[in-house]
Amino acid sequence: MAIDIDKLTEKELVELNHRIVERLKFLESMRTHVEMMRFSVGEKVSFFPPGRGKVTGILVKYNKKTVTVLTEDGQKWNVSPQLIESAKESKGTGKRSGDVIEINPNPISTK
Repeated sequence: MAIDIDKLTEKELVELNHRIVERLKFLESMRTHVEMMRFSVGEKVSFFPPGRGKVTGILVKYNKKTVTVLTEDGQKWNVSPQLIESAKESKGTGKRSGDVIEINPNPISTK
């Protein structure tokens, strides 16, 4: 399929450009969604942020373009699903995939 853009007016070219951009956004959104569905909420995942070592946590939420990962030390990361991988527990760690992580970011003083 060939499109002869030499015969299109400026207005038609701008409209074609908008349609192309929207289609590309849609295709990227679909790829992101497929990647996201490889993981389940509650699953232990890991990723490698730039300049840091491996970060491991629990996937807690699907967002439009990212997933939210909650680390054991209480940090929240919004990560592209293309950058995460399943973090299978190695035997002998003493932790199970369903462990609850308690987070108390604002402890209440009893004084």
